[in-house]
Amino acid sequence: MTDWNGLSKDYEFVLFDNFIAAFRDKYFWQSVWFTLKYVAVMVAVANTAALALAVAIESRRRGRGVYRTIFYMPNMISMVIGGYMWMFIFTKVLYYMADNWGMKFLDHSWIGDPRYSFAAIIIVASWATVGYLMIIYMAALQGVPKDLLESAELAGANSRQCFFRVTLPLILPAVTICVFWTLNSGFQVFDVIYALTGGGPGRATQSVAMNIYEEAFRGNIRYGYATAKSTILFVIVLIITLIQLRVMKSREAEL
Repeated sequence: MTDWNGLSKDYEFVLFDNFIAAFRDKYFWQSVWFTLKYVAVMVAVANTAALALAVAIESRRRGRGVYRTIFYMPNMISMVIGGYMWMFIFTKVLYYMADNWGMKFLDHSWIGDPRYSFAAIIIVASWATVGYLMIIYMAALQGVPKDLLESAELAGANSRQCFFRVTLPLILPAVTICVFWTLNSGFQVFDVIYALTGGGPGRATQSVAMNIYEEAFRGNIRYGYATAKSTILFVIVLIITLIQLRVMKSREAEL
């Protein structure tokens, strides 16, 4: 509720002026919309891929440790470093493959074209996230009683029916945790976008965190205004998280 710039000793209370300005800021709401879209896609893609990997690895009799290590390794790399690694892939490797290996479908401006930059961000973010979620799902799968699966098979259920009728209901607590974690990290997304696109082209891939970062640390520094935007983001995340937890918990109770 102040106009403090982070440096001056003097500041004035502006009450709700920062909030009013934020609600009128089209770039802020554009970044909110982008973040919501990013969160929705990431929740679906990352959790689906992680669960599929967990089921595939758990169904193997040998090599589980090797596959766990391989898919978890991206989570051990800083996202900024990973982002720059993928920047090289998108700007060098894919063009080389398109020109020399005949893979013309890869010949796109993955970073400079808004139509593909969002897909590039999702690919990199999923690459870094799936391994962590996979470990949680694998732990849940290992807790499913084998006798229930055997009983379902004896009753004539195929592998698909066993998964959706027996396994999935029993691992719903893990699904709740993973969806909650993905939501939380999705609304905070910064590093992958900063490393890949910097919020561009223009402001096409600017997340809320990046918009707040610009207000607080770049150009005309406005700490008070940036904090007001952070408060609005907190309220949005709180509402969505409460809804998600209530829906998932009620679903668990039904099953």
